[in-house]
Amino acid sequence: MDKKTREVLAKFEQINQIPRCSKHEEKISRWLQQWAGDRGHDVRKDSAGNMCIKVPATAGFENSPIITLQGHMDMVCEKRDGSSHDFDRDPIRVIYGDEWVTADETTLGADNGIALAIALVLAEDSGTIHPPLELLFTVDEESGLIGAKALDPDIFEGKILVNIDSEEEGEFTVGCAGGEDTRIRLDLDSSALPENFRLYDLAVHGLRGGHSGIDIHKHRANANKLIARALDVIQKTADIRIVRVKGGTVHNAIARDATARIALEPTRSDRVKNLIVEFERTLQSEFSSSESSIDLSFGPAETGVADSPALTAEETVKMIHLLLTLPHGVAGMSADIEGLVETSNNLATLDISHQALNALSSQRSSVLSRLDEITARVQAAAALSGAKSEMENSYPAWQPDMASLLLERCKRVYADLYGKEPLVRLIHAGLECGIIGAKKAGMDMISFGPTIRYPHSPEEKLYIPSINKIWSFLTRLLQSYTQ
Repeated sequence: MDKKTREVLAKFEQINQIPRCSKHEEKISRWLQQWAGDRGHDVRKDSAGNMCIKVPATAGFENSPIITLQGHMDMVCEKRDGSSHDFDRDPIRVIYGDEWVTADETTLGADNGIALAIALVLAEDSGTIHPPLELLFTVDEESGLIGAKALDPDIFEGKILVNIDSEEEGEFTVGCAGGEDTRIRLDLDSSALPENFRLYDLAVHGLRGGHSGIDIHKHRANANKLIARALDVIQKTADIRIVRVKGGTVHNAIARDATARIALEPTRSDRVKNLIVEFERTLQSEFSSSESSIDLSFGPAETGVADSPALTAEETVKMIHLLLTLPHGVAGMSADIEGLVETSNNLATLDISHQALNALSSQRSSVLSRLDEITARVQAAAALSGAKSEMENSYPAWQPDMASLLLERCKRVYADLYGKEPLVRLIHAGLECGIIGAKKAGMDMISFGPTIRYPHSPEEKLYIPSINKIWSFLTRLLQSYTQ
């Protein structure tokens, strides 16, 4: 491992000592302000908590164009089932392999902690000649680009923005999908259970999950859809009542786990257990190329007898039908760019509370009319079941500028450095560039970063050799603005 890679990873480990789940960036924000203060750098913040650290140019290059290096402070906080990790208190434990960095049963936080680490090490490096820099760090990106939406554009000045939030070294991202979330509420009637009913727990575990945009085309199973299918298999054989259901954690992660508590007559339990065993085998065959450890379980609940109301028989069927009807996955591929997902949605979370099923669907598309279409489809499914739906967290697509001067410079620098052309692409995920560009006219923007696999899941890992390649490219790019 080369010296700069070690420095970047050491800084990344420092950052990983600090809790920074979305909407809880106070500690990382204070740490960054302290870092800037210790070095005499000016810090500007807006009311949302977004921060810009001003780093002076190398002496003699004060009049070079300002370059804004941008990333986000927060991370998706996901952990494996059974992990005792407390994201509000515990540091992320980094594990080094031969070529990959992973975490101990949690998300790694390389998305986007590695951007912060690279930017800070670069600002500390006296050996790198660079123009004036702005380190623009936003909050609450993972919840729906919330920080960028609230960004005050007056806290930064640069018109050349380098976003370090792409996840494949050797690729430059110049556009991204737009999106919005749909909250669904299905009010439900409940009643006391028949005296001969007992409680049973149904669970789906062991799924890979992943990023709901980047990984949506990889045939990953969604635990919320599997629990719905399992409930449907059971209710076709036995009279059941749903007591509760819960699945998924955040809008931009494919659900890895889901559970349901149901009630039925004990005389039907053996038949149901056999059905679940058969259905598990069906799913393992169905997802044999993408999931290696699908686990369905069914058995008596610890309490045995219901001490709270359950859904009526009619409401149980209504809820199952809604969950079956709500779409998930790729809705359409791009007609213009081979291999690019154009439109998709993620059935992200489920929960029964306050006598209602609450579900969250997250839609994405690079085409506004198709985003409207998939959102209308989700709303229609909800309406047919008598549910209410509400839109939130809408964000625009970032439309590519293939004539960008920054893009041409990046391609030239990369080719000179590595002897090959980089791949230029659009991404089926939300990036803050689209929102920032809409707030400040005349922005020239690009996104790149080291290689990260399986973000938004406990399988997240960072490819160590890609860090040096990004470092070398970024420093050479900055130096090109001082010549």
